[in-house]
Amino acid sequence: MKQIIDLRPVDRRREEPIRAHVLLCWLALLLIRIADTTTGQTWPSIRDELQRLHLGTFTGSAGTFRQRTEITPIQRKILAALTLDETSPRPRSNSRDTLTSTNTTD
Repeated sequence: MKQIIDLRPVDRRREEPIRAHVLLCWLALLLIRIADTTTGQTWPSIRDELQRLHLGTFTGSAGTFRQRTEITPIQRKILAALTLDETSPRPRSNSRDTLTSTNTTD
């Protein structure tokens, strides 16, 4: 396969890791193209906008909670076009005293 498309990771010597690397690159490109066509925006603009989202996980004596930055209207539009839920994921915890928050502090 590496002879056909002239792609070869530097640290890969066997066929299986090379195939896996090429497959991952192809999947990444596919996801980028889906995001481009679905939102009508370019990947650099989508990436720049979504990189502004931040999620912090905080753990203390009262439990663990997550807090994210406020979603902008542009980010909300991108997430909606990609049918992605804008709510923050719940923290992974086995304790009963887990709190979840999506408020922001600047």
